[in-house]
Amino acid sequence: MAVETSSATPSPIKTVVVLVQENRSFDHMLGWFKTINPEIDGVTGSESNPISTSDPNSTQITFKDTAGYVDPDPDHSFQAIYEQVSGKTWDTNNPDPNPEIKMNGFVQNAERTTPGLSETVMNGFKPEAVPVFKQLVTEFAVCDRWFASLPASTQPNRLYVHSATSHGAMSNNTQQLIEGFPQKTIFESLEENGYSFGIYYQSFPSTLFYR
Repeated sequence: MAVETSSATPSPIKTVVVLVQENRSFDHMLGWFKTINPEIDGVTGSESNPISTSDPNSTQITFKDTAGYVDPDPDHSFQAIYEQVSGKTWDTNNPDPNPEIKMNGFVQNAERTTPGLSETVMNGFKPEAVPVFKQLVTEFAVCDRWFASLPASTQPNRLYVHSATSHGAMSNNTQQLIEGFPQKTIFESLEENGYSFGIYYQSFPSTLFYR
C-alpha cells in the first residue's frame, strides 16, 4: 500500500509505504540483527524450547542462525499459537482464558505438526542472508515491540491492517472471506480526506474481502 499526502496539508512526508508480508516472527526475521545493532531486542543463541513442556527432563532445542526457505509452513492458527506461547495445548471444551505466557511451546507444537519441524521453527536469519532487510535495518528504525494484532492466522491480521478490526474473525474462514466484511477501511478514510493511494499485490489483494 502506498499513500501520497494531500497538497492541502503541508508535510515533509510525501509518500508512506506499508509492505505486508507473510506471518513470520520478529526473532525469525530480525532476531539476529542484534549482532549489528546491540540495542535491538533480538536473540543471542541461548534461547531454547523443550520438545515436551510437561517433561522437566525433555530435550531442549536451541535457537540457531541457519534459517532458509520455510517448508512446510508452521501452524499459525489461533489454537496453535495458544500452545506456542503458553506451552499448553488448546482445550476446546475447557479453554484457559488467561494462560501463563512462557513462550515455551513452539517446539512442542512444531513436532506435533510435522516431526523435525522444530529445527526450522527454532531458527533465524543471519543479517547477511537477508541483505534487503539488513540495509533497511542499517538505515531506518526497527520496532522490536510491535506485535501482531491477533495471535491468529493471516487474513484476520490483514483485516486489522486495512480496517483496525477483524470484525470477530479468528481464522481464514473461507465463507466469511467470500461474503465480505462490512467495516470501513483506511482507504475510504484516505479518500474522504483527499489523499491518494495505491494497492499493489502479488496474488490477490486482501481488500477484496470487504463488501
